[in-house]
Amino acid sequence: MITDPQFLAEQILNSLQFAMLLFLLAIGLSVIFGLMDYLNLAHGTVYMTSAYLAYSIAQIGGSFWLSLIFAPIAATALGMTVYFLLLKRAEGADHLVQVLLTVGIIYAGTDILRLIYGDLPKGLSQPDILKGPVTLFGFAYPAYRLFIIGLGLAIMVALYFLLERTKLGALVRAGVDDRETTETMGVNIGAVFTLVFTIGTYLAGVAGVVAAPIFGVYPGMDVSIIILVLIVIVVGGLGSLKGAILGSLLIGFADTFGKILLPQLAMVIIYAVMAIVLVARPTGLLPARRFAGR
Repeated sequence: MITDPQFLAEQILNSLQFAMLLFLLAIGLSVIFGLMDYLNLAHGTVYMTSAYLAYSIAQIGGSFWLSLIFAPIAATALGMTVYFLLLKRAEGADHLVQVLLTVGIIYAGTDILRLIYGDLPKGLSQPDILKGPVTLFGFAYPAYRLFIIGLGLAIMVALYFLLERTKLGALVRAGVDDRETTETMGVNIGAVFTLVFTIGTYLAGVAGVVAAPIFGVYPGMDVSIIILVLIVIVVGGLGSLKGAILGSLLIGFADTFGKILLPQLAMVIIYAVMAIVLVARPTGLLPARRFAGR
């Protein structure tokens, strides 16, 4: 089966599609942790909330595209409200405090969504233009999955230019590498923090919308994905765009091919990849300079 060129190509594309979803979640969480030293496990709650909002918007407006436009914005607004009301109070606190606070938000968010939508899974339809397969290299592949790959790559390129080619990117990199020195140069790190948190939250919202037609919308979908995202960050390295890209690709391929080759040990394979990386590179493959020397 794995030696069939068509089957192998399909699984490579499936791996890329899943890796793009992981990247959309991982890059925001990685830079937030790297820049703010804030372990925000509630990042996945934004992902889940956006998926539910996308479902509601599609039910009202009948359009996936309206959901993709407005659901991430609404989820970001809710996420930033929680940030200013709760999360900001734990800045600079011990990681255990941050974990307990954000785990509480996870449970509260899940229960609130259960009260509103119930326990049964919901579905979000794919846009009509992306329904059905596309012939690619002589075989048919779902157009919607190609859309996710293309969207992820486009956001990846946009983030590269933002973080590597703009003044804002320079401030973010400087804050991740050496926060104290950056502050002494008169940079308003608080404003940079807020902007980075907003961008990361928005990307989590986008991931929730595009994932909904494939994985469905259900309570607890945030917990299942956030574990893999944390593994991506550990493997790739904290605070690094390149690390988030590499980690997402490694875990995306490990998850997809693990389920094919050894379905009963799929998660074991993912943890094995993480363990091998940590033995060889305890700080991850491509961490920001601030973490590379640890």
